[in-house]
Amino acid sequence: MEQADRLQNIPSEGNGAVASKWKKRIGYGVGDLGCNLVFSTMASYLMIFYTDVFGISAAVAGTLMLVTKFIDALTDTGMGILVDRTHTKWGQGRPYFLVGAVPFAVFTIMTFFVPDLHMTGKIVWAYVTYCLLCTAYTAYTVVNIPLNTIVPRLTSDLHERNCLVSSRMICAMIGTAIVMTITSPLVEFFGRGNAKKGYLVTMTIYGIAAMLIFVVTFLNTEEVVPPSVKREKSSLAQDLKGLTGQSVIFFAVNFLYFAIYVVRNTTVIYYFTYNLQKTEWLTFVGLFGILSGLPMLLVLPYLEKKMSKRNVMFLSVIIYIAGDLIIYLGKTSAVCLIIGLAVTGLGIYGIFGTTFAIQPDVIDYSEYRKNKSVSGLIAAFQGFFVKASMGLASAVIGLLLKQGGYVANAAQTPKALAYIEASFIWIPMVLCVVIGVVMCFYRLDKERGNMDEELERRRRSLNAG
Repeated sequence: MEQADRLQNIPSEGNGAVASKWKKRIGYGVGDLGCNLVFSTMASYLMIFYTDVFGISAAVAGTLMLVTKFIDALTDTGMGILVDRTHTKWGQGRPYFLVGAVPFAVFTIMTFFVPDLHMTGKIVWAYVTYCLLCTAYTAYTVVNIPLNTIVPRLTSDLHERNCLVSSRMICAMIGTAIVMTITSPLVEFFGRGNAKKGYLVTMTIYGIAAMLIFVVTFLNTEEVVPPSVKREKSSLAQDLKGLTGQSVIFFAVNFLYFAIYVVRNTTVIYYFTYNLQKTEWLTFVGLFGILSGLPMLLVLPYLEKKMSKRNVMFLSVIIYIAGDLIIYLGKTSAVCLIIGLAVTGLGIYGIFGTTFAIQPDVIDYSEYRKNKSVSGLIAAFQGFFVKASMGLASAVIGLLLKQGGYVANAAQTPKALAYIEASFIWIPMVLCVVIGVVMCFYRLDKERGNMDEELERRRRSLNAG
């Protein structure tokens, strides 16, 4: 009976049980806050930092992001395999929150340092530092892959898993809100007209804060649910057999969502600066557009109780498209812009939260159908498609800006404005439609009941043995 309680990770009574749940939810969630202090900065500010501060062209910056993201995607695979083969007294994924903390801070600072070099030297520096931040078993990869794998090991209770995911999404949103709200003011405050110094000091603060947050995550994410299959040595080829068709759907949705994320966050500065000429709105847009998604994240666990995850995704897609149409049709009206931002916030965070809520189901499905524990590999391929998506999206935006004739810090031509508008409004809408089409093939909502029963039976059998 004690073992059953442990496997289920459901404390039986008292305020202590509730406190324990919230400690784990917050401890797990803030890990993504730490990630997003840097991740969201890169998504929203790195392109304009490279073009307007570092001093390289949009096309070079876009190509840099494409190349490094593909390298990053490959290293994610190795990291995922490493997690699957890690067995310590602290668990599989949990130790890496400590391992990656210091490199994450150091390479963040290096990425936003502008060396006094000629153009070729600066480009080489940008490639090296960005690669170090994102790849080579360091920094972001080391921390984020375990963050993506650990939920099925924290609890086997479905609702609690959804609460953990929502907690993560809320904390990620808070991290993004912090970045969008205070980054520009901090750069201005610390730089006092020197953007190079402003970015360096600001990112030093973000890097150190993220490092400390990862320590908090390590201390509050005890892995208590064992796999339902025996731990055996296996080759990569054997592990690949553990992937299912539902895994592919999960990867595709991740690819599409993060393409939307990068395109939207990269172009929002350009759109409000040049198309709407509302630069003074940027801080408000960053804060309001993000926080407006908070109600969706708060109700998401309860929506997923009442509706299938597939239908929650459909609803979120429709909401996002409606919001973008409001922004486009009412772009001359401040009221319409605010309403549109609020509606898109609800939609995008619905897509965001549902995407990550699918992951534990996909991990369990591999154990259920393939008798393989490949959470690390699934997270690795998720990372591969996310990084590939981000790289492609950044490159496409860079090329579109070049094709449109964008000139940094100058009045833009009608063609350039049209390309910026297409990037901000229409590309994300098209990607949303494709997400809806892909989710038509997701079927784990129907499999969940049988899957839970069988996996619990296997855990009991392994423990009894």
